Amino acid sequence: MANIAFIGLGNMGGPMAINLVKAGHQVCVFDLSASAVEQVVAQGATTKTTASDCVKNAEFIISMLPAGKHVDGVYLSPETGLINHIAKGSVVIDSSTIDAGTSQKVAKALAKQGINFVDAPVSGGVGGAVAGTLSFMVGGSEQEFSQVEPILNAMGKNIFHAGNHGAGQIAKVCNNMLLSVLMVGTSEALQLGLANGLDAKVLSNIMSKSSGSNWTLDVYNPCPDVMGNVPSSNDYQGGFMVDLMAKDLGLAMDTAVASQSSTPMGALARSLYAMHAGSGNGAKDFSSIFNLFNKK
Repeated sequence: MANIAFIGLGNMGGPMAINLVKAGHQVCVFDLSASAVEQVVAQGATTKTTASDCVKNAEFIISMLPAGKHVDGVYLSPETGLINHIAKGSVVIDSSTIDAGTSQKVAKALAKQGINFVDAPVSGGVGGAVAGTLSFMVGGSEQEFSQVEPILNAMGKNIFHAGNHGAGQIAKVCNNMLLSVLMVGTSEALQLGLANGLDAKVLSNIMSKSSGSNWTLDVYNPCPDVMGNVPSSNDYQGGFMVDLMAKDLGLAMDTAVASQSSTPMGALARSLYAMHAGSGNGAKDFSSIFNLFNKK
């Protein structure tokens, strides 16, 4: 079993760290939120007063942070960067969803100190984090992928090697861009049916058995009370926040601009999610975009 430091215990990071503990790893956790730390420590993890103390003896360092600037600061800050405390030969696994450029920058800086790095953003939401069924999209060398795969298996069931450093981030934004487009399309189709007198459960069943079938319709239906145990049936609480989807769509658009790619559906989805967030819905689940198309 491995000695692991886990930095960042939000809605995703906390359950991921707990699954590492359940798998028998020695896990030292750090987060600015004392309550988040306490929840994971209660499951068998340890903690230190600083992130630098947490990583000192770790073979693997896993981070789940909000944005690229946080990843850059945590690892590369001249004053407090973990690069100054991580042992040579250790492996950093950054599961934050950030821009590929920052992942590549951090990977290059760590490599100069003899520290391996992979970007390994995830898909599967809070439910997948709790159940240990996440999908990991990994960017790094073949050797680095081989090193981290056994660790990731404790937190997920689908582990993909996307390519070199930064490739995991690009795969993630492509996936989330498609997810957002599917959620918008499913929402407007269901609202069209409702506006014309159809029952949402009946229409969902018809489309699920027809060519309109997709994950947002079949697994994460955005219409309240069509499915149980999804955010739409819990006033859009829990799950993946609108603010985070808007952030990821911004990353997708930056990636498209950098490669001169045409992404008109992604651009429209980004605009719709930005508008939805700006109307006070940022903390709701991203399936709440369904309400944007409500005639009432």
